[in-house]
Amino acid sequence: MKCYHVDAFAEKVFEGNPAAVCVLDKYPSDELMLKIAIENNLSETAFAVKEGENYHLRWFTPGGEIDLCGHATLGTSYVLFSFFEKEATSITFNTMSGPLTVVKKGDLLEMDFPAYELKEVPVTDQMEEIFGVRPVEAWLGRDLLCVFEKEADVVNMAPDHGRITELDGLLQHVTAKGTNYDSVSRSFCSKLAITEDPVCGSGHCHIVPFWAQKLGKNQIIARQASKRGGTLHCNLNGDRVTLAGSAVLYSIADLYVEE
Repeated sequence: MKCYHVDAFAEKVFEGNPAAVCVLDKYPSDELMLKIAIENNLSETAFAVKEGENYHLRWFTPGGEIDLCGHATLGTSYVLFSFFEKEATSITFNTMSGPLTVVKKGDLLEMDFPAYELKEVPVTDQMEEIFGVRPVEAWLGRDLLCVFEKEADVVNMAPDHGRITELDGLLQHVTAKGTNYDSVSRSFCSKLAITEDPVCGSGHCHIVPFWAQKLGKNQIIARQASKRGGTLHCNLNGDRVTLAGSAVLYSIADLYVEE
């Protein structure tokens, strides 16, 4: 089995968010896919199978399968455009979150994702204890989104990772208005056995709708302020979010695995 290691939302290797991508004739067992994800020990391993004109796409974290992942979709698109669909300008994936289309836009790959509906929830002392700074707002979709007063609150945050699982949401995102970008954010994923996601595409399906409404504009340039860092070019279109970024290949490996 070939496994491509791609840095997504990156312009050079060692930036952005690494994802492993396996393009297959048919799916192996869920158990094997989870074992591969655990062995890769990246925030996401994607498995793609050709399905008619489209591809069926599944994402596995070391903690299990997930319903939506941006950076691994970007990484899978990069692999398909580079090695399997060299003449294509767009690819549609059939996923747990419905059809997702990725389009080549110059040097960027633009993904069309669903926006999560957000419901405001109370800011709690527990949030302040875990993040070390009190949020000014909190919102809940699939994930928890906590908003902070200053960019430095997000960039310098040292949360209590042992307690983050106490909070609501599958993932926990922290965000603030940026100085050089419309927003800065970080994404914590302890419930999925990943401490911090370097650049979280599905997280921006929460972050972009929030900042689009707050700033009164649909185009958002977002920066993930992790150690690796990454920039996302985003646009809110009704109940959809487009996320655009570049990707680079780090390695191609042969996996010696059996059912």
